[in-house]
Amino acid sequence: MAAPGGRPADWIVPDWPAPAGVHAVFTTRTGGVSAPPFDSFNLGDHVQDDPAAVTANRARLREVVGARPVFLRQVHGTGVVRLDARTPDGTEADACIATAPGQACTIMVADCLPLLFTDRSGTWVAAAHAGWRGLAGVGGRGVIETTLEAARRLEGTTDTAGIVAWLGPCIGPAAFEVGPEVRAAFCGHDPAAQACFQPAPGPGKFLADLPALARQRLRAQGVLQVHGNDGSPAWCTVTQESRFFSHRRDAVRLGSTGRMAACIWLG
Repeated sequence: MAAPGGRPADWIVPDWPAPAGVHAVFTTRTGGVSAPPFDSFNLGDHVQDDPAAVTANRARLREVVGARPVFLRQVHGTGVVRLDARTPDGTEADACIATAPGQACTIMVADCLPLLFTDRSGTWVAAAHAGWRGLAGVGGRGVIETTLEAARRLEGTTDTAGIVAWLGPCIGPAAFEVGPEVRAAFCGHDPAAQACFQPAPGPGKFLADLPALARQRLRAQGVLQVHGNDGSPAWCTVTQESRFFSHRRDAVRLGSTGRMAACIWLG
């Protein structure tokens, strides 16, 4: 079943107060041509899927979006690139920002947290890829901070009160088991982050709440309008197997897994 415009009905359209002219979508497993274990709307060209299937799926996404999705080479870092018509796929960065129609800021995920941003006037849009390494960054400066810095440079202001953020699906707090080094990467900078970690059954292990850590970082930057993933089970990529790809769930069991995309664009 398809929604208006040919978009598969179970793709997620963010429910957030974005201004007119700002559009966004999060893809799911459905609507494509990839064979198992990439069934069916895999967008990753680095996961051993049939290249022809990936090309067809990416073309379908472009058709639905009505702009060119720019697929970055994500490295779990904090780099931000400003998109224009010349920005090629494969540009190394973990966040991107656009100020004109034509290019869709696009982040691929399969457990990491995708974040979408815009401002109240809709003059720019941005997307960021936040696994724990990119979110933690170095010295409290991770991908959220670098993305917001890029946005503030565009606006020529330090004010973040007008920025709206949306968090997409990711590995949930009941599934994200991490070691003490992950907890230390956050709590060493901000002791309040301890509230986002709970003891796990394994010795020395913790369960991390990635959406809560992101919300904490956003609040610290003055971004108070945050929507989407609240850590509840429906947003968990690991447990919602029929809807979402999950690297942690599938990579060992099946050999690989597909990638979903969060897209935001002006138009």
